[in-house]
Amino acid sequence: MTKLVAYFSATGTTEEKAQQLAKLIGADLYKIEAALPYNRLDLDWMNRDSRATMEMRDWSEKPDIADHEADFSGYDVVYLGFPIWWYTAPTLIHTFLDTYDLSGKQIKIFATSGGSRIDRPLKDLRRLFPDLTIVDGKLLNKDLSEVIAEQA
Repeated sequence: MTKLVAYFSATGTTEEKAQQLAKLIGADLYKIEAALPYNRLDLDWMNRDSRATMEMRDWSEKPDIADHEADFSGYDVVYLGFPIWWYTAPTLIHTFLDTYDLSGKQIKIFATSGGSRIDRPLKDLRRLFPDLTIVDGKLLNKDLSEVIAEQA
């Protein structure tokens, strides 16, 4: 099976886990980037008017992604990673899933979070993208030994 680790990381935390995961499972790596990169003020979750807060408040206003030309047709399994924002996946992930045809692929979610669980992002993504095969999800806040054991 050909594997891809596709991830969004605004601060570098998820990127570090994505790089580790790709190396451990022998997968290619793809960084999902916003067309307009996020800065520190955009990510201020305490500010009701910050860009991230406003995007998460209204899911119909999806931020654009930087790359619309990637080809994922050669992959069987896509590990999709992101930081959990407001208890769920950032709306940039919605844009990514709307932009690219990942039907027929196994999608395995991984996320980083300071306190949220993985169940709500999984539920939300399965509800929003019922035609995709989202098989499971894990928080990767610590080491990746559990992932290594599953891949053996």
